[in-house]
Amino acid sequence: MKNILITGGAGFIGSHVVRLFVNKYPEYNIINLDKLTYAGNLANLKDIENAPNYTFVKADICDFETMRELFQKYQLDGVIHLAAESHVDRSIKDPFTFAQTNVMGTLSLLQAAKEAWGNDYEGKRFYHISTDEVYGTLEFDGTFFTETTKYDPHSPYSASKASSDHFVRAFHDTYGMPTIVTNCSNNYGPYQFPEKLIPLFINNIRHGKPLPVYGKGENVRDWLYVVDHARAIDVIFHQGKIADTYNIGGFNEWKNIDLIKVIIKTVDKLLGNPEGHSVGLITYVTDRAGHDLRYAIDSNKLKEELGWEPSLQFEEGIEKTVRWYLDNQEWMDHITSGEYEKYYESMYENR
Repeated sequence: MKNILITGGAGFIGSHVVRLFVNKYPEYNIINLDKLTYAGNLANLKDIENAPNYTFVKADICDFETMRELFQKYQLDGVIHLAAESHVDRSIKDPFTFAQTNVMGTLSLLQAAKEAWGNDYEGKRFYHISTDEVYGTLEFDGTFFTETTKYDPHSPYSASKASSDHFVRAFHDTYGMPTIVTNCSNNYGPYQFPEKLIPLFINNIRHGKPLPVYGKGENVRDWLYVVDHARAIDVIFHQGKIADTYNIGGFNEWKNIDLIKVIIKTVDKLLGNPEGHSVGLITYVTDRAGHDLRYAIDSNKLKEELGWEPSLQFEEGIEKTVRWYLDNQEWMDHITSGEYEKYYESMYENR
């Protein structure tokens, strides 16, 4: 029996990872740790909340004493660390919160693991999930971020994640802790908090609201379906090399404006609107400060060493995603109204 702590498991990516591990590994005990900030939603995991190998713990990774207690109580063998503040615009307005959660929270987990595991790392693993944004920006020159690309973060968010990456690697180099770091491209799919581009635009099209586009919409991002990311995390957690880094990308670059047009076309089609019906909702706004031009991930190392590759191309994935949000309008309405924050609000208060 393995006891695995997944942090941030009530969030977008984390909930997909928790669900995968709970369903795929009934012999594991999966402990989902989440502070339940605005982006954490237990409704994301309603389908597995009563599984015998699943436990939810509401706690803050920055609370070091509680982290120590968790490692002792559950005799943890592994950590999959996803808990993070992740929205660039919020980091520009409030960098202190991002430094506290992403840097000090990661350090709190690392130190708790070090104390609990001592010098006996047999069968142990600390897996830290990061972002491609730590690498900075690329020109339109056909180059890609690789595992050896120099870090060059440009936003408070990416700076906080870069710092946490360095702490993880330092704990391996200094203490011998068995760590792994992955850097992933933009995720999309079900259960994403609607401040993010794709669910925000799906919802705005549904309600006939403006679609705000930074600058001219020329910025390029690589997109990965979230279920494929969860699959990659599974493979890397079990088969990845200790002290190594793996980039996870979708080989799926899109200019923001082209992506938005695909979303518009797909939503209008599924809503029964005439083609082009919602194009007029596009509204160009002042560009984001420090807005990186292009991200593109080279995932060939992961493919060649561990056999992972994305299962969906964007057009197929975006249609599945749009269908999910349109079929789960109650979930979206609870988010936009704030009702989700009341979901199970007292269930864990005495635990």
